[in-house]
Amino acid sequence: MQFSAGAAATLSALIWGARETGVRRHWRLLVAVGMATWTTGVALWAWYQVVDGRGLPSPSLADAGFLLYVPFGLAALFTIAGAAKSTGDDGGAQGHHFTAGLMLDGLIVTASLFFLSWLGALGPVVTAGAPNRVTLVVAVAYPVTDLVMVSVAVLAVVFGRVRESDRTAFLFLTAGIVALALSDSVYAYLVAANASTMKPLENSGYVIGPLLIAFAALERASGGTRVVRPVGHADWWALGLPYAALLAVGLVVAARLMVGPPLGVVATSTGLLVVLLVVVRQLLTVLQNRSLIDRVYADQRLLLHLAYHDSLTGLSNRLSFASRLDDAIAHRRAMALILVDVDDFKEVNDRFGHPAGDRVLQEVGRRLHEVAEPRDTVARIGGDEFAILVEGAAVTATDLVSRIRTALRTPVLVDEVPVLLRVSMGVVLPDLDEPFLDGDVLLGRADGSMYAGKRTGKDAVVIYRPSIGDVPDFTSALRSALGDRPIGFCMVYQPVVRLDDETVVALEALARWKASDGSDVEPSLFVPSAEQAGLGRVLDVMVVNAVCADIADVSAELTVHVNIGAARLGDVEFEAAVSEALTTHRIPPGRLVFEITETEAVKDLGDAAAAIRRLQHWGIRVALDDFGTGYNSLRYLHELPVNVIKLDRSLTAWVANDPTLYRSLIGICDGLGLDVIAEGIETEASADTVRRLGCRYGQGFHFGRPDSLSAVVGRTPRQRHGAVRHQS
Repeated sequence: MQFSAGAAATLSALIWGARETGVRRHWRLLVAVGMATWTTGVALWAWYQVVDGRGLPSPSLADAGFLLYVPFGLAALFTIAGAAKSTGDDGGAQGHHFTAGLMLDGLIVTASLFFLSWLGALGPVVTAGAPNRVTLVVAVAYPVTDLVMVSVAVLAVVFGRVRESDRTAFLFLTAGIVALALSDSVYAYLVAANASTMKPLENSGYVIGPLLIAFAALERASGGTRVVRPVGHADWWALGLPYAALLAVGLVVAARLMVGPPLGVVATSTGLLVVLLVVVRQLLTVLQNRSLIDRVYADQRLLLHLAYHDSLTGLSNRLSFASRLDDAIAHRRAMALILVDVDDFKEVNDRFGHPAGDRVLQEVGRRLHEVAEPRDTVARIGGDEFAILVEGAAVTATDLVSRIRTALRTPVLVDEVPVLLRVSMGVVLPDLDEPFLDGDVLLGRADGSMYAGKRTGKDAVVIYRPSIGDVPDFTSALRSALGDRPIGFCMVYQPVVRLDDETVVALEALARWKASDGSDVEPSLFVPSAEQAGLGRVLDVMVVNAVCADIADVSAELTVHVNIGAARLGDVEFEAAVSEALTTHRIPPGRLVFEITETEAVKDLGDAAAAIRRLQHWGIRVALDDFGTGYNSLRYLHELPVNVIKLDRSLTAWVANDPTLYRSLIGICDGLGLDVIAEGIETEASADTVRRLGCRYGQGFHFGRPDSLSAVVGRTPRQRHGAVRHQS
């Protein structure tokens, strides 16, 4: 039965260990090896009894099999207990220290119990019955090794070093070890007493123990990886255990020295071993305490860093920045405050996801930190808002603003897609003699300036001034106009010429706005502002009405290009407003060319193509503006039935350096029967270059700057109206 029980434990641990992973596999395989050696010992023991006729065969090779099980069993116990250090709160060195401490505590308990047992009944029996020194050593080895294993197992449970998922298996394993230990103790006693047999009750542990170990191997993990720590005084046990063992040994030694016989070699050696183990255990406790103190200091430094730094970018956070700002104000140091907000950051999150948005913020933070001076403070103070405290002259802040715009001009690659970053900045140059000045006031001013820039169309820099509330707000002016032109709004016109003879063949209408403070606001600012405020249609309808009113007063039959947003394609209300404007001002539809601008992408190319065909059916022709940048792509050429392509000025600026792309685009458009207008021609050399590449029409400062309609018509005597060939 003992052999069958041992074989069952070996096979169970081996088979289930192969099915598990990680720690659960490791300890089962260790148990399998240990039980295999133990079962081999049982087989040898049976051989000695049956074949040789020996009663209790010890010392023999069977003892080697039994005792070899011990190191593998201990390794399995430490593997289970050690797994808790990776999921509990004692990581790293603390976990290793605990494993060593558990071993030392087990040895201290074992040595103390052995010392007491030896001076009690065990010593006299063993020394009296053992025929030789080898038999004595073997007889002592069983209780000692079993005591070590039992002590380690019990201490692991008492000190809460078992994961909840392993707790049931560990208890079965401990019970099996205890059962084996009880029978081992009886066996060692009988060997020392020269007995020849063991009764069934005495060797029952050799059957029950392996079966319990088999159950431990078969036990499936349940619960989580939480470490089960007993509620109570486990920590006091850990502190008091070495001293309790030392006290017990010391009391017995004192009593024997006073009234009893000498201790003997074994007892004296064991007592000294207990003292040595306690000393080593206390040294380990000192190391544990030092490691714990180092860990506490490291955690404190980490918490301090996290308290004053942004976890995403590593920059200073709002708390740290406010502290530095208040300190600069208190010491009246010359400074400037720059608030930086990433424009349209929500679109990045919506399109690419929040992890990609985090990477964009990290890149923005890195670039801001690189362009700032070492003495400056760069912080992320909120979602997509950054702040920079510049300590130095105002010219330093101005220079930094320029460096920031340059640094952020390079697109950020998000999932292999280049994303162009634009930021709005509010700048405050405080008067340090101003009373009641504090950090909150300066941050509020910078915030107000920054949002004032956003209202003018974003990608702007606004320096704070007391009248910051009057910063131009185009969307409010557009709403207040109720469909009419806002105060300061006007149309200017720029000629489009045929390059062969520079004959004016058309005009482009361009919107301009002078804000109430007298500043000129660029269309690149107020047009996107209107689109984002939901006023794109209102703006485009107003522009169409203004152009129709202007050209109705001019006798010349001019073709006029009018910019409209891509969102107007398929907008039924916009089409109705255009029809009404043409009728009201008696303008033939053929005099208008609608240029589709790149303020946003064309969402549905099929619907857009149908809308273009409706406009062409009226007689209005359609052009793609700024082709080669933004959302325009070669796909538009094939799917949108436009009449004209306007090549962006950035392509014209580089045409002399690399004409290949320019020539290719012109060739593609010619093949599709489209007219091509080169934008941004500012010199005679540029005009000659694009003409040689096959472009027939051009526009730019070389042929005339934007001006009022009357001024442009008055200075262009060479006119051949309607000369641009358009396909309908």
